[in-house]
Amino acid sequence: MGFIQYLKDTRGELNHVAWPTRVQTIIYTILVIVLSIVISLYLGFFDFIFTSGLGQVVEMLPASEAPFTAEQPEIDFSSIATTTPPTE
Repeated sequence: MGFIQYLKDTRGELNHVAWPTRVQTIIYTILVIVLSIVISLYLGFFDFIFTSGLGQVVEMLPASEAPFTAEQPEIDFSSIATTTPPTE
């Protein structure tokens, strides 16, 4: 089966597709836009509620006097044996 036959078969299959009318396409497009706006407002509302609620909880926590810093342990290098490379 060659490429030309593939294109002919594809065109034949596209003739069997039930394409929406112009009015259906416009209605579906408007429906998608309206639903997208409604869902974004819904998610934005709950994001705002949870963000401001979390901010209030964090403000109620007692403030620490000094920020936490991880201390590095002291390494005693005097106990490490040193070797000198052999000389030629």
